[in-house]
Amino acid sequence: MTGTLAVRHGVTLTPDPRRVIAKLFVPGEDAAVVRTRAGALIDRVAHLDDEETGRLLRDTFDRFGTRHRDLAGTFHHHYDLVRHRIARARDLSPTTRLLVGAYFSHEYAVESAALCNPSMVAHPDQTNLDAGQLRVAISLRQIGEGHLSSIGFATAIVGPGRRLTVADRSGPLVVGQRTGVRHRRDLLAAGLAEEDWDNEVTATVLDALPDRYDEAAFEQVLGNLPPDLLSRSTGLDTLEHLRRIDAVSYATTFPADTALHERVLWPATPAESNGMEDARFVRFTDESGPVYRATYTAYDGRRIATRALASTDLRRFEVTPMRGPGARNKGVALFPRTVGGRHLALCRADGETIGLTCLDGDNRWQEPTPLHAPRDSWELIQVGNCGSPIETDAGWLVLTHGVGPMRRYAVGALLLDLHRPERVIAQLPGALLSPDPADRDGYVPNVVYSCGGLVHAGELWLPYGASDARVGFATVPVAALVAAMVESPPRGRDG
Repeated sequence: MTGTLAVRHGVTLTPDPRRVIAKLFVPGEDAAVVRTRAGALIDRVAHLDDEETGRLLRDTFDRFGTRHRDLAGTFHHHYDLVRHRIARARDLSPTTRLLVGAYFSHEYAVESAALCNPSMVAHPDQTNLDAGQLRVAISLRQIGEGHLSSIGFATAIVGPGRRLTVADRSGPLVVGQRTGVRHRRDLLAAGLAEEDWDNEVTATVLDALPDRYDEAAFEQVLGNLPPDLLSRSTGLDTLEHLRRIDAVSYATTFPADTALHERVLWPATPAESNGMEDARFVRFTDESGPVYRATYTAYDGRRIATRALASTDLRRFEVTPMRGPGARNKGVALFPRTVGGRHLALCRADGETIGLTCLDGDNRWQEPTPLHAPRDSWELIQVGNCGSPIETDAGWLVLTHGVGPMRRYAVGALLLDLHRPERVIAQLPGALLSPDPADRDGYVPNVVYSCGGLVHAGELWLPYGASDARVGFATVPVAALVAAMVESPPRGRDG
């Protein structure tokens, strides 16, 4: 049985409700009929006497100060967001302003509901290690109240051999600060083309923009549009649409003194307001050097969209949209290098088939070439990837997932030609990793799922989510895995 190839380890990551961030809270906005109660609350806080105000603020810092980094700064920021509700804001004392900010804040446990779908890459810091060790960065899908997903991290050391040590994850969490980014004209053009938004306003804007531009340059171009164009019936709607598409790209930065496990990539645009799901990280290398890249699914509560992350140090991240037919649906996974000069990715554009897509000169992912469709009993509902292809001497190792009866998820494997990845060399007959009795129960039962592993010292390290209840780790020798693959797997066999 192929399932005996993988060895599960006893080390697990479980959801920790103590991992919290401080979010803006506006009373009334969570009601069925939205009616903010902000003004009345501020009035009540402002009428407290100085002694009561000071006592309440001290008590708040005593209760919550050690759970957050710079809680006073957060209170200041939340006060600034609601100060327009205050008729005489300048009359409020600094203490009262902080207390107003405290009343407009609340804790959110980022992984109180679930922790799942990890990927693993080599960590930027490889210092102070013994022979045979590799420090790895693990990305995590963390899910809190309301099924809201964000991206978190953990650090571990693998090796020598099958030794695994996961670093402590304690300490206050930090949400990255959104910063400016150099936008790309070709991505704006691709977004407009994808949404079939072509008129004289968009054409004029694209013609006036340079290849790379910042927010100020973008607004200057919009401000210089001829009135004759803006007065057209679609003028104002087009401006709104241009700003919405442009705002998809942004950057987020974390303080240099934060540890990786303290950083949280939190939804920052309307398109991802209901979650950032299933990040697939890969360490991409070309002539300019290594860079961390990832894809994830942005979800606004109704629609999904594929986004790309890029970072040189896992401290500053740039977010851009992925455009084109190859980027439809979930589960895009980037190759770790170009192949024959082409930027390639695995995808599942039709929702059920693993495909291969290529980035064209206009920054659009082309119509995919099918690689593997549902065929065996354990994967008849759909198949997809479990992360970026891993380069081996035998070919590109692709970890797959398949969905079978009772929506049971299992992990399989394919092997692609190194030079012609459109060609499937071999497939593992049956599943490599399936939900065992310890894995099957959880937030989403009967699921084992990964967003990417790596090879170290001939061993495949596979982090996986177990029914969204915990993250486990498995290993398998690459040579044994390749040897178990066959060119034409027998049909109907369940691993």
